[in-house]
Amino acid sequence: RFGPRQIRAESAMVRRYNGSTGAAPFDSLQVADIGDVNVNLYNLPDSCRLVRESYQKIVASGCVPLTLGGDHTITYPILQAVAEKHGPIGLVHVDAHTDTGDRALGEKIYHGTPFRRCVEEGLLDCSRVVQIGIRGSSYDPDPYKYCRDQGFRVVPAEDCWRKSLMGEGRKQMGDKPVYISFDIDGLDPAYAPGTGTPEIAGLTPAQALEIIRGCKGLNVVGCDLVEVAPMYDVSGNTALLGANLLFEMLCVLPGVKT
Repeated sequence: RFGPRQIRAESAMVRRYNGSTGAAPFDSLQVADIGDVNVNLYNLPDSCRLVRESYQKIVASGCVPLTLGGDHTITYPILQAVAEKHGPIGLVHVDAHTDTGDRALGEKIYHGTPFRRCVEEGLLDCSRVVQIGIRGSSYDPDPYKYCRDQGFRVVPAEDCWRKSLMGEGRKQMGDKPVYISFDIDGLDPAYAPGTGTPEIAGLTPAQALEIIRGCKGLNVVGCDLVEVAPMYDVSGNTALLGANLLFEMLCVLPGVKT
């Protein structure tokens, strides 16, 4: 819950222009931090309702939301609001985990289930879902079966080594609406230790930039950066990395000029 606060603090190091791509998002768009959603700390389903209703207003106003998390549960109610406006959404999902579990301790809503809930409610265009950086040990002998059965493209972390990461992904997304959901644990814990479920042998920051910059020109209708947990990284580097990745997402939004 302290992730957004530290990302904001570290974002003081992020400047106006992208020196690598030339993007000038603050010259191209109206950009504002509109504060936190007021959630119910004692009731997760009610928190999802509050998030969904807040984002319905944000999306209806014409804003493209870039969200600071927070655990990955939040993507579910955000996509409820985004899909209400745009219809089923394509998804670029960077993560160590597919987050398509069904239940935990009997509960259907938690940070390991958001994309299964999204599938069940028809929020995703499953033919345009790509999950990148997936890895780690598993409770199941075929942990990606559910995703592939839905038509998702699953790119395990080992398939990212020494390869271009967004070539096929761009073709898959086409010109329809796309949402970017970036779990900070998609990166190797050597770079981003400040997260609750670290997995070894993850992506590098350079690969993260390649993925996000590879989304330039897509019809991006929203983004999030989730799972930053400051207590596990006293240096603040995980949040600094998160702030920079959010800036890179801002730089690839439609309408950003160079």
